[in-house]
Amino acid sequence: MIDGFENLNLVELWDTSLQWCKGVLFQADTLYQGVIIAISFALGLTFYRLIRKSVQSTIEKSDLPSRAKRIANNIKKLLFPLVTLLVIFFITTIAGSEQIGVNVALINGIMKVILAWIVIRIIVQFIDNSAVRNVFAIAIWTLAALSIFGMLESASITLDAIGFTIGEFRLSALAVIKSIFYLFILLYFATFVSSFAERRVLKASGLTRSSQVLIAKVIRVTLIVIALLIGITSSGIDLSLFAVFGGAIGLGIGFGLQKGISNLFSGILLLLDRSIKPGDVLELENGTFGWVNNMAARYTEIVTRDNKSFLIPNEELITQRVVNWSHGNSLIRLEVSFGVHYDSNPHEVKELAEKAAANAHDRICKTPMPVCHLIEFGDSSLNFKLRFWIKDAEKGVTNMRGAVMLALWDVFKENGIAIPYPHREVFIHGEKA
Repeated sequence: MIDGFENLNLVELWDTSLQWCKGVLFQADTLYQGVIIAISFALGLTFYRLIRKSVQSTIEKSDLPSRAKRIANNIKKLLFPLVTLLVIFFITTIAGSEQIGVNVALINGIMKVILAWIVIRIIVQFIDNSAVRNVFAIAIWTLAALSIFGMLESASITLDAIGFTIGEFRLSALAVIKSIFYLFILLYFATFVSSFAERRVLKASGLTRSSQVLIAKVIRVTLIVIALLIGITSSGIDLSLFAVFGGAIGLGIGFGLQKGISNLFSGILLLLDRSIKPGDVLELENGTFGWVNNMAARYTEIVTRDNKSFLIPNEELITQRVVNWSHGNSLIRLEVSFGVHYDSNPHEVKELAEKAAANAHDRICKTPMPVCHLIEFGDSSLNFKLRFWIKDAEKGVTNMRGAVMLALWDVFKENGIAIPYPHREVFIHGEKA
């Protein structure tokens, strides 16, 4: 039941507002102060436009780090309220003197509000996200402005009067605003702490890579859940209230987040069984080949040789057939097939091919040594398979096959070994007379 407007008298509210306007706004001192404030803002804006470009140029030409330049550019925007504040202070000092005697109570409040905005904007510069930074600044400044003008308590009472009752529990607009504010602060704090903890965990040399990522995920999820619970309960909302909607909400969330939850636990399972970890070289059923760059809550990022990032849902890595080239042992065997002319000595070809592969590139392992086998007496060639090993598949495998084939070409040319190619003979018979 909505009970916030039961005692609201519109006629009385209108009369009160009208009396306040007559007693405060429509006074000579108030009009004088309004003119002073308008002139000060106009002068502040004019002066800011004159110095803005020179300040911007000075910041860009400085040797400050990128983060310091970003902060300096943000603070540069505060020159307008700062100059306006100085102009207001100068004019107010003159207008409030004994000779002129203008009541400057309203201007003093405006100056405090402007000063609060400048201080708050400087303090929140440590927040990197601009949207989060602006929300924090506006929320804190609103509370400061209401407190400066003595309206904070009245606003709280008014918001608390607007609400509705469910059973024995009453939910007010003030409680909702507090919940949103607390949740916003706590969730950002949880994200900030989890990011800091994740960086620390990833630097721990005593843990495996998969253990580092798993611990970081657990810390992040735990902190976010704790922040949600504290944010809701600290604003005075009883969690038992949601038991009324628990079944329907739980069913809806279950269907809506089914894939998300599945991918989350699939990622944790991959880290627990250590089948896939950051740095592994994977080949998927669709032909995607690359190394694992990052394992997030919902997906695993695979970066290919052409620097494309494929975001593979963790669930697919559980259900699909995945080739992990670096699982267990980092040694990877590659193979090159070739054929030579029948006039060639196969023993010599085998020896030359093995030496050529061993010296083709420094990424090719000397142990185990490359091995070449004669596998077939073909239609027009002796067919061989040359096998060799590498340890760093993430640097590419096609380039190693290419390097070996070039080495074979060079050594065969040097030793007069021909590589045959298919050819056909066409006989044309003339018509008999």
